[in-house]
Amino acid sequence: MPNMKKILFATFLLVVTAGGACMGAVKKPAIVPVPQQITCLDRQAVTLTNGARIHLSSNKALRGMAELFIRDAAREEGLQLKIAEKSAGEIQLSIDPTLSAEAYRLEASEQGIEIRGGSPAGVFYGLQTLRQLLAQYGPTLPGMTIEDAPTFAYRGAMLDCCRHFFTIDEIKSFIDILALHKINHFHWHLTDDQGWRLEIRRYPELVKIGSHRTETVLGNNTSVYDGVPCGGYYTQKQAREIVDYAARRFITVIPEIEMPGHASAALAAYPFLGCTGKNYKVQTRWGVFPEVFCAGKESTFDFLQNVLTEVIEVFPSEFIHLGGDECPKESWKTCPACQKRIQDEQLSDEHELQSYFVLRMEKWLHEHGRHLIGWDEILEGGISQSATIMSWRGAAGGIAAARAGNKVIMSPNTHCYLDYYQTRNPQGNEPWGIGGYISVEKAYTLDPYDQLDEAERPYILGVQGNVWTEYIASVAHVQHMLLPRLAALAEVGWSYDRRDLEDFRRRMDIFRHLYELNGYRYAPYFFTPAKQAE
Repeated sequence: MPNMKKILFATFLLVVTAGGACMGAVKKPAIVPVPQQITCLDRQAVTLTNGARIHLSSNKALRGMAELFIRDAAREEGLQLKIAEKSAGEIQLSIDPTLSAEAYRLEASEQGIEIRGGSPAGVFYGLQTLRQLLAQYGPTLPGMTIEDAPTFAYRGAMLDCCRHFFTIDEIKSFIDILALHKINHFHWHLTDDQGWRLEIRRYPELVKIGSHRTETVLGNNTSVYDGVPCGGYYTQKQAREIVDYAARRFITVIPEIEMPGHASAALAAYPFLGCTGKNYKVQTRWGVFPEVFCAGKESTFDFLQNVLTEVIEVFPSEFIHLGGDECPKESWKTCPACQKRIQDEQLSDEHELQSYFVLRMEKWLHEHGRHLIGWDEILEGGISQSATIMSWRGAAGGIAAARAGNKVIMSPNTHCYLDYYQTRNPQGNEPWGIGGYISVEKAYTLDPYDQLDEAERPYILGVQGNVWTEYIASVAHVQHMLLPRLAALAEVGWSYDRRDLEDFRRRMDIFRHLYELNGYRYAPYFFTPAKQAE
């Protein structure tokens, strides 16, 4: 960290430890992500007891989050709270239009606990902070004022449900973890070579055939399979249930429908969508496959537009993720229809054909009030100014896109791929990972603004961590890979300019108590750093 940042952070610590009620290393508030400012008050706050009341302002959205907090407080602290709308309460929730939308102000004093947010989302984040304070201090809080707001508008996490399927309840538990970390976007990876997971009523074979594979490769060995059929999908009703569940926690669900590559499952269901029209199957191993949507047939675009028509009816998110990554071009090179498309559209090669494909689908999304996100491969062959890039092959694609004036979400595999191992020598010490090495410390060092000047920085929307599940078949394994690295990325996204690794380590030693109270199976390596080198 530059010297100036160290000076600023030292000043921040002086503010945190001012006064008597929360002085000392043990008593300092341990909030993750770290807030903008904590001012300690030299007096004790009210003690919350069973029957304590939460008073709401007239904003109807506050009731739902108060009910969630009451549930969390009962599970985590054994506190039985209740809502009191017509009288004062020990906890006061209200909207303050002078604050920015996601900002909040929390004050704990002898009068009680007051949380004001610039919007219902801000109040919700204040309640997540209150959960952490209760886990640290118990029902009697020291006096303090916390003023806080995020750095980045987009703070996301992705779960791949194609390589392995997760139930609705497991998806909800994933969303609960995101909410605790003040993550506000859930990127749901729903279609891939190994499974199509979303019901499309116009095309029932997508889930009848495309959601099931005959077996799965074992571990990293591509010649040994388990012989066990694997499948599952989400009905549109269930998907709407997830959208609603997330929205109550101020999380937007962004669906990903892969195209033009990673299409094996769709082609197995509807072979006419491919260049050859035959011999497709739902893949049983991992990797990149040559079976892709045919870019020369009009029927391909009719199909995808019909699919997206149903997708946008289920998912109200501004963004729809269309993938666009890892699309081999071999079949296009030998396909008469694709070659005719190249000639008719005066394209120079198959890379520009992919650009044509993406631009055409983006135009359709715009006509229906939505915007496209794609992995950084969509930069190849050219993109429109309105496309948003999710940079995964390092940060280079995101840097180039921001400099070209495109919006960017930084999700580089150097820092954000949470299916990578967490220790340098994982043999025997860690559950399966795809390879690579990203420790909590490494994730914490992500700089979304790296190499960008002041004029280019506004194009960075935020950051995202990704859990690809080739080798992750259970929710316990998901949590092991996610936690505590998600906390590091959450702090990058929320508290970018006030990070300090050693203070983060101190705060995480306390924060992980919430993981334990909720039964989350977090990885232990960050808390036993000597083990990381084993």
